Amino acid sequence: MTHQPEPLLPGVLAIDAGNSKTDVALIGADGTVLGTARGGGFAPQLIGGAAAVAGLAPLVEEAAAAAGHPAWNGVLASHVSACLANADLPVEEEALRRALESHPWGASNTVVNDTFGLLRAGTDGPRGVAVVCGAGINCVGLLPDGRTARFPALGELTGDWGGGSGLAITSMWHAVRSEDGRGGPTALARAIAEHFGLPSARAVAEAVHLGHLPSSRLHEIVRLLFAVAGEGDEVALGLIDRQADEIVRLAVVALRRLELLDSPAPVVLGGGVLASRQPLLIDNLTARLAEAAPLAEPRVVVAPPVLGAGLLGLDHLGADRQVQARLRRAYETQRPVTV
Repeated sequence: MTHQPEPLLPGVLAIDAGNSKTDVALIGADGTVLGTARGGGFAPQLIGGAAAVAGLAPLVEEAAAAAGHPAWNGVLASHVSACLANADLPVEEEALRRALESHPWGASNTVVNDTFGLLRAGTDGPRGVAVVCGAGINCVGLLPDGRTARFPALGELTGDWGGGSGLAITSMWHAVRSEDGRGGPTALARAIAEHFGLPSARAVAEAVHLGHLPSSRLHEIVRLLFAVAGEGDEVALGLIDRQADEIVRLAVVALRRLELLDSPAPVVLGGGVLASRQPLLIDNLTARLAEAAPLAEPRVVVAPPVLGAGLLGLDHLGADRQVQARLRRAYETQRPVTV
């Protein structure tokens, strides 16, 4: 009987797990996307790392089925490249990597914060800074020698503000105070009430508190914020200005730590709030960045973030530029959902 050789494993199982959604892609060693799957957010800080990783299993199985490639010898891909939200500290990255090892998905595994995936998606190599402004906000920087610039990114506890969650909550703060007289007038109050079909922003807050309105729907307020700002509302414009300032502060600090302020360096911008390319935000922050870091090269990434996880996985396998370009082409025609 002629011996049949074992089939080659797909190259990379790429995972991008964000606060609001998770994308999984099975990628061939030649950069071809073989199968994909999408699910909900990734919250190890709420349910524990092992449970959060175990929750990825249905998506991994769905991507494998879409590729027509069931697990072989208990291993699905040569390498698992996972870019995970809420893996904000190196110790958390390592704990999640160990959790991945307990699943037979890859012959090897790497875990990094999802902002590193954004950085890779917007650059050709390990040099530059990335700021993600999606549900939350974070920033990382990287040099070819392995040096990094990072922030704890644990929310207000570590000095962070903004992202979709921060913008929505602060919009609610101003809206309710406008209604009850503690704050100045803002059209946010009426816009929020009308959007949710309730008599006031206070009623929206009470509905969320009582569980009648899912708190996850508060992110819808970000769209209202930009619409009201476009009509000239001073409070809304002030929030967008504050967000632009926060993004630039993060980028400039990271550039300074890596000694990149005095040389051309990419500043990659991504996440739902930035990828929506709202001119009021993008124009503001690019003007601020040009003043604070004249040699910085801002780049907005609109491709799905799983592209970065896939490219990092191909880097691990030593893939050449042609293979990487094939993967880029597969994703760069796609666009994320706008804010």
